[in-house]
Amino acid sequence: MIRSIRMNRRTLLAGTAALGTVTLGLSEGAAQAASRAVSRAPNIIYIIADDLGVYDLGCYGQTRIRTPHIDRMAAQGMKFTQAYGGAPICSPSRCALMTGRHMGHASIRDNFALAGGVVGYKGKEQIRRANLFDQEPTVASVLKEQGYVTGLVGKWHLDGYDPDAIPTRHGFDEFHGWLTQTEKTQGYFPEKWYDGTTLQDVAGNAGGGRAVYETDIVTDQSCDFIRRHRQKPFFLTVAYNAPHSPHITPAEGDYAGEPWGAREKAYAAMIEFLDAGVGSILQTLEASGLDNDTIVFVSSDHGPRSEPTAEQTEVVTFFNSHGPLRGYKRELYEGGIRVPLIARWPSRIAAGATNGTPVYHPDLLPTVLGLAGRSVPVVTDGRDLTPVLLGHGELPERLLYWETYEPSFWQAARLGRWKIVRPVGSSRLELYDLTADPGEKRDVAARHPEIIRELSGRLVSEHRPSREYPIAL
Repeated sequence: MIRSIRMNRRTLLAGTAALGTVTLGLSEGAAQAASRAVSRAPNIIYIIADDLGVYDLGCYGQTRIRTPHIDRMAAQGMKFTQAYGGAPICSPSRCALMTGRHMGHASIRDNFALAGGVVGYKGKEQIRRANLFDQEPTVASVLKEQGYVTGLVGKWHLDGYDPDAIPTRHGFDEFHGWLTQTEKTQGYFPEKWYDGTTLQDVAGNAGGGRAVYETDIVTDQSCDFIRRHRQKPFFLTVAYNAPHSPHITPAEGDYAGEPWGAREKAYAAMIEFLDAGVGSILQTLEASGLDNDTIVFVSSDHGPRSEPTAEQTEVVTFFNSHGPLRGYKRELYEGGIRVPLIARWPSRIAAGATNGTPVYHPDLLPTVLGLAGRSVPVVTDGRDLTPVLLGHGELPERLLYWETYEPSFWQAARLGRWKIVRPVGSSRLELYDLTADPGEKRDVAARHPEIIRELSGRLVSEHRPSREYPIAL
């Protein structure tokens, strides 16, 4: 049974490719960089928030919400200024993160499937969802084969309604969290919580109780994982649900006195709870003597605004969560797919570094192998970021690709400064120069027909129909 564990965060608040899929081994340069940089395989922690905007963090310019621990990570490590999620919505973006494949041929390309998949219910609504295929490789399964202990705490969202598509069947030694197919494990005060495949009661949360906050559960179980596995290299995914709607928090803290609306206060407090969780994880690493042996990433799955409602638009507008970027979650404009990305590894990554390389979720799989110094062939659309992180080189220009199905099929791709968009419900192609126009305000397709010809061909070649997404171009 999960009980109310440490309340330090609550107390704090109350008082205050590659162009297409390729097979990659570790590059010679990356292998040399990893060999110079590490004497043992590092621990790897990937912290991913849900619906967190780039500009919700102080280190990216936020002025109303306090995020001192994540800001400290940026000051002590590397901040990426052009990082992207794998998709503009939860399940497919996490699929890209875990499998290293972009949306043109990923197993999960939206929160629902057009065909195939498994049909289930969200409340009373019937939904068809895709899921990871049986034995589909993931970051966890690849690292487990290399001797890593692997754990996931929090949100999985790759199971759909398939009881076999769970973390422990896809490379994770340990899973503590919630599943799409089990509604009582969901929400910010869940009644149930998985320990592997076993459902546990969350003490005090049954029948609408609010004793234990989901963000606290994720933090505490992540810290416990670190302490228990300090003697062996580990890979830990920390998947917070915050600040996804509904905007619920056990305390508004110092924000209670702000002249804001109730939704704005709750949203800010949710992010500060999350930030305090990051602080607890960093503190646990230091107390366990693992600080210098661990690289920690912080990111989000996609852009802000959980649902396109007036109330949620008001919140992210108030905090300027997507800054100068166009669009929100569910959209393939920059505001829907750009994410924060911070990497900290004391004595390995230069403190205070800022990098403008376009990177995205499929890069995680080859990167963790590079960081671990493993020369293992993997099938991925990503690229190893180890040389970038350790200051030993930069990535060559490559294509980044996305597609989504809400409200219906549309596509986007980026190559260098150029981004092409095939908007939903339209055969017309848009082109943006992201160097001159990061807010995508000026469509320059008519002025650059040669770029349109090249990139429109890539929209066709990168997309492959599947059983679940049978759209042919």
